[in-house]
Amino acid sequence: MEIIFITIPVTLLFIAAGVAIFFWANKGGQFDDLDSPAHRILFDEDDSPAQEKTKAEAVEEQKESKDTTQ
Repeated sequence: MEIIFITIPVTLLFIAAGVAIFFWANKGGQFDDLDSPAHRILFDEDDSPAQEKTKAEAVEEQKESKDTTQ
């Protein structure tokens, strides 16, 4: 019977921590958009990976075009 005096406060602390974490996550925007990430997998990208340019290649081309125009 004495163990109840320990388990009830510990349980209440766990519940309070869970509620606090939930409200913290809700305030941080974790639950704003739950549908878009799940639907994003269904749509194909416009360019195939072989045709895509990496950011580094695109930046290099821009630098080269600026050098040739000057």
